[in-house]
This record gives sequence, C-alpha cells and structure tokens, in this order.
Amino acid sequence: MAGQGLGRRVLEGLGGRAGPVRPPELRTEGGRSASRLELFFDLAFVLVVAELAVALREDVTWHRFGVFAGLFATVWWSWVGSTLYANRFDHDDVVYRLYKLASMAAVVGLAASASEATGRRFAVFVVCQLLVRLVLALQYHRAYRHVPEARPVTRLYLAGALAGAALWALSLAVPRPVGFALWAAAVLVEALVPLLATRSSADVPLHVEHLPERFALFVILVLGEPVAGVARGLYDADWSGAALPVAVLAFTLAAGLWWSWFDLAGARAKHLLDEAGRSNGAHAHDVFVFGHLPLTLALATVGAGVELAVVEAGAGEVPAGTRLLVAGGVAAYLASASVTASVMTGEVRRGWWWPLLAAAVALLDALLELPAVAVLGALAALVGAVVVAGLVERSHGRLATEEV
Repeated sequence: MAGQGLGRRVLEGLGGRAGPVRPPELRTEGGRSASRLELFFDLAFVLVVAELAVALREDVTWHRFGVFAGLFATVWWSWVGSTLYANRFDHDDVVYRLYKLASMAAVVGLAASASEATGRRFAVFVVCQLLVRLVLALQYHRAYRHVPEARPVTRLYLAGALAGAALWALSLAVPRPVGFALWAAAVLVEALVPLLATRSSADVPLHVEHLPERFALFVILVLGEPVAGVARGLYDADWSGAALPVAVLAFTLAAGLWWSWFDLAGARAKHLLDEAGRSNGAHAHDVFVFGHLPLTLALATVGAGVELAVVEAGAGEVPAGTRLLVAGGVAAYLASASVTASVMTGEVRRGWWWPLLAAAVALLDALLELPAVAVLGALAALVGAVVVAGLVERSHGRLATEEV
C-alpha cells in the first residue's frame, strides 16, 4: 500500500501543473521569444540546406536547380509545420521536448539523404519526411485532447498532417515520377491547412510576436550558406590572389543581404504583421508565412553560387550558371521582399520601387559575361544602394518598420 501511495504521488508530481509532464495549453497571449529547443532544432535544418547546396554546386543545370528548389520547398515546409505548432502550443514539458527531438532526429536523416533524395536515398528521404509528419500528428492529437477551445484548428492540422503522411508513404510504392508528384501533392495539401485555419471562426490566432522571430531565425540560417560559401571557396581556391577580392565582395554582399532584411524587409514585414494584429482573418499572416519560401530559396541559391564564384575567379569570366545562381538569387530575393510587403498591405501599387528596380539590374548582371570581381562587385553595390535607399525612406517616415 505504501508503494502504491508513493507511485501515485510520483505520477501526480509528474503530471501536475508544475511537473515535467503537463497537458498542452494555448500560448497565443503575452510576450514570447524563440526557445532554446527551437534554436537547437534549427541546427538540423542548417545541415539540410548545406547538403542541398553541395548537390547544386556539383551540377549547375536547370534540371538540378529544379530538383534543388523542389527539395528545398519540402524541407522548408517541414520546418514551417513544426514552427506553426510551436507558435500556438509550445509549453515545453518533457513530452513536447521528446517529440521535438524526435522530429529533429528525422531532419538529421533528411540532411544525410538530401543530396541523393531523388536517387539511391529516395526511400530514406521519404521515411524521414514521413516521420516528421507522424510526430507532428501526435502533437496535434495531444493538443486536440487537452485544449478544447482549439479543436476546430487542431482538427484541421491533424487531418493535414495525416493526409500528408499518407501521400509520402504512398510515394514509396509507385514509380519515381509519380512519387515526386505525390511529394508535391503532400506539401500542397498540408499548405492548405493554415489558409483554412486563418479563415476559421475559432479564436485560435497565431502569436504575432513569436512568429516573425522564428522566421527571422530561418533567414539567418539560410544566410549562413553564403558566409560558409566564402570560407569554402577561399579554401578550395587555395587563397589565390584572384579569389581573395571576390571573397571580400561576396562577404560584403552577404552582409548587405543581412542588413537589408533585418533593418528593412523583415522589419517592414513584422510591422505589417503587428498592424494586422491577432485577427484570425488577417490575410497578412498567410502572406507573411508563404512569402518566405521564394525569399529563403533565393538566399540559399545565392549561397550555392558564391562558393563557385570564388573558386572560379582565377579563370576570369564566371560561367553563366554561376552568374545566374548569384545574380538571379539576389534578384529573386529583392523581388520577393518587395512583393511580400506590397501584398501584405493589400496595396500593390504602393510597394517598394527600389528593390524591384534593383532586381532588374541584378538580372542584367547575370546576363553579361563579366569577370567574377565585376559580377560580385556590382551585386554588392546594388544591395548596398537598396539598403541606403531604404534607410533614407525610413528616416523620412515613409517606411514604417519594427525591430526583428
């Protein structure tokens, strides 16, 4: 009897409000920032982005870029799915931590198979994606049980995660081309869920303080690739005299991209998100989330091209593929940032004109057969001009921002 009493007290202690095992709760009120576990979780995605970039650098063709973009989108959505759950229900008990770490282990598997995901590691990549969805489904099932007021939304996300998992699992049993189509279908089905949840009548909004911080951290994650590309390029080029100035300009470009996002584009998006408020019907939430896909894909593309540009600097003119990766990536980034901000306001005509103009100039830089120094130098100067123009606009009160 004494042993039973002790066991009951242990279970009550574990499951109490202050214990290590606690029921999920809705966390869309009050101040919040990214948790240490979320930062640790993101490290696995750093590995995936790096592996995808390696595969692209080894085969700079339109086909390979299409594969790179497609795989990046599936991995990005895996990150978004986990982030949207944490945005509403991260209460940091032991069960939540174990689920999060299980997802992280699956993402490590994605990194180990990403470069050959369409080849001999097809099954490994699929199983890891499947595990991410199943863990997410378990989390939403737990939230469904314990947070009654959130059930209209958790039901949607649970159904989306299970449908996505079923499509990923089915892709293992069909020919490859059909399997790839099922991957796309899985992501599209899951991507419909936040759109439906936003329009749900249930009062289960996103946390508008936590959300921009998490997406800003993913931008930082992707910006690490051009910085790493500078270091790897210098190493591969054996610190040659021709490679060094290109590396300096490439780092300047990366710094300019960081500055433009955190002082201007990202800061502008956060301000617009705050203006939209906690309204569950605000379309700004959806635009904010989905606008990050082309933007982060563009930054990852720049990272893949930077290393090649540094290595190829000694050969004079850089190949067209490398120019398209770097300059095309910069153009896509600038256009994505501008369009996202414009659509979030619902007033496209009042969007930024200077990033769009800079994007057109960047595309011109991609088409001209210029030395690596000229290509990187022009892009660094271009992004610098965008930053200066934005800071001037902000100082005159024509561009409202909020610190990210």
